[in-house]
Amino acid sequence: MERKNRMSENKMTRQEKRDKQTEQIQTLLEQNGGIVKTSQLNELGMDYRRIQSFVDEGVLERVKNGYYSMNYHRKREEDLITALFSDCVLTMESALYCHHYLKNRPFKWTIAVDKNTSKSRFKTDYPLVQPYYTEPEVLQMGTMKMTLGSREMSVYCKERLICDILKYENRMERDDLQQALRAFIADKEKDIAKLLEYAKERKVLSKVRNQVGVWL
Repeated sequence: MERKNRMSENKMTRQEKRDKQTEQIQTLLEQNGGIVKTSQLNELGMDYRRIQSFVDEGVLERVKNGYYSMNYHRKREEDLITALFSDCVLTMESALYCHHYLKNRPFKWTIAVDKNTSKSRFKTDYPLVQPYYTEPEVLQMGTMKMTLGSREMSVYCKERLICDILKYENRMERDDLQQALRAFIADKEKDIAKLLEYAKERKVLSKVRNQVGVWL
């Protein structure tokens, strides 16, 4: 059967082979949130020159080194974030926005990532990303899944998040920090016991007691 398929492919014209590969690329993009890696294209039998020819013709767009897409700038930022950074966790302003603690979506996507991750991953013009490098054992503490665009993304729970914004408050706009704290205090579903637990872990217990505890 495999031999017959090879013979069939050998009889295809160059254009027919190209059309078939284009369809395969489109299918792969649909399965992977609109982004494909070079290694995935290699598995379709495409070497560097073939990939480059698709880029030159406008069929593929290079997102960044090793990543490609179609109609890249027409895609929603949310879908690109989940496709490019599925191993990361939304934190700080981006996570606050997901929890509806901030009204406006931040200009940059703030993402927590293993400190051993290559920094080149985050060099993108669209969407703009601000990485927070952290210890591997701390990265997954207090994560949960939330819908972002058409897929799910790891996000810090509100209690862990409040501890983090107090820990790194000098990196935030003062208005955003105050807005987030007020939203948490007013949140009827907050878990104070969990907040204090994370506050101990993140070494911000005194900050939590001074800035949040007095209002509870």
